[in-house]
Amino acid sequence: MALDTTSSMSALPSNIMSTAQYKAQQDAAKSAAATKGMGQDAFLKLFTTQLTNQDPTDPVKNEAFVAQLAQFSQLEATTAMKTSMENMASAMSGDRMLGAASLIGKTVSVPDGPVAVTDTTVAQGVINLPSGADGIKLQVFNDKGALVRSQIIGAQPVGDFTLAWDGMTDGGAAAPNGTYRYVASVNSGGKMSTPTVNTFATVRSVSSSSTGDGTLLLEVDGGKTLNLADVKRVGS
Repeated sequence: MALDTTSSMSALPSNIMSTAQYKAQQDAAKSAAATKGMGQDAFLKLFTTQLTNQDPTDPVKNEAFVAQLAQFSQLEATTAMKTSMENMASAMSGDRMLGAASLIGKTVSVPDGPVAVTDTTVAQGVINLPSGADGIKLQVFNDKGALVRSQIIGAQPVGDFTLAWDGMTDGGAAAPNGTYRYVASVNSGGKMSTPTVNTFATVRSVSSSSTGDGTLLLEVDGGKTLNLADVKRVGS
């Protein structure tokens, strides 16, 4: 004799789940545990599964149904806000890139940057002297790390000081065109320090950091790359 499974299911007491209900609940629990947060699709799947497998003799109460719909509405609003914020961040990133592109061809201050020497110009450098200086020793190194010039500079007041190299070597000859580096040693109150020398270099390109954090990078003469946030001064 065949059993009437439909009648058997509807006859179950309200506190006992059928096999299908139990399996559906376990699947939903596993799905929820697989991720720390529940997305819109997962919520809808769980909600639909619950409605499909509810006990006909004890359906979801109106209050619980309304509460779950409210949760869904909140989830949907949060998802829409997240998408909107991502779109806004993407648009702002594009605007920042276009703004930074306007620096191409301009000179910017570069911490410990290259010193370009051409037939007509020698890039200057700037150091900050918060306590002034009793004396400064300027050393110029070429791109191979060899010392080409040493200069002794007298006492200087508090503030920014511009290092001006005449482009000559210690041997009295003009330094060949190329890229050099300044190193300054400052004597102030009997204490020696080597402050960062900021040089001026021309921006050649702008790019976005490969880390994906939105950092913009400037490539300047000499192949050096610096963070746009490190630029303190922009020239013509």
